[in-house]
Amino acid sequence: MTETSPHSLEDLAPLAEKVLDALKAKNMMVATAESCTGGLICGALTEIAGSSAAVDRGFVTYSNEAKTELLGVPAELIAKVGAVSKDVAIAMAEGAVTRSNADIAVSVTGIAGPGGGSEAKPVGTVHLAVACKGRPTEHLHCWFADQGRRSIRLATVQTALISILNAVY
Repeated sequence: MTETSPHSLEDLAPLAEKVLDALKAKNMMVATAESCTGGLICGALTEIAGSSAAVDRGFVTYSNEAKTELLGVPAELIAKVGAVSKDVAIAMAEGAVTRSNADIAVSVTGIAGPGGGSEAKPVGTVHLAVACKGRPTEHLHCWFADQGRRSIRLATVQTALISILNAVY
């Protein structure tokens, strides 16, 4: 880990507070659609008092079935490109923003390890998307190296929070 890498969710509290302040200032609500982070992004935000003014909901869609049932990601898309892909991340974010009262949604799908990686999608591969009503959905492909499951998940949360902040401004 680098000096800027979070070691715990508590390390991300100042960033989460900044995200919430930005959302509140713009009178926006956020939703999360999380696979590899299992709710940590929403957890980082809702750990801050007053978060209900800016957090609508979090979808934890760890299984492919959950992605389909809760977010409307087509099962055929997952079968074609895999759950850890740009297209699925985009579909997750767009599904979250349309199935919530949020103005903005962030999604993450990735391989946190220690197993599950391949040559094409090694451990540490994460696809992130941000969907905002009235704007094109943005995608970010990250590779956090195989630095351990906890570190990959925390780095993903940090990147998601920064992505929300960037989308608000």
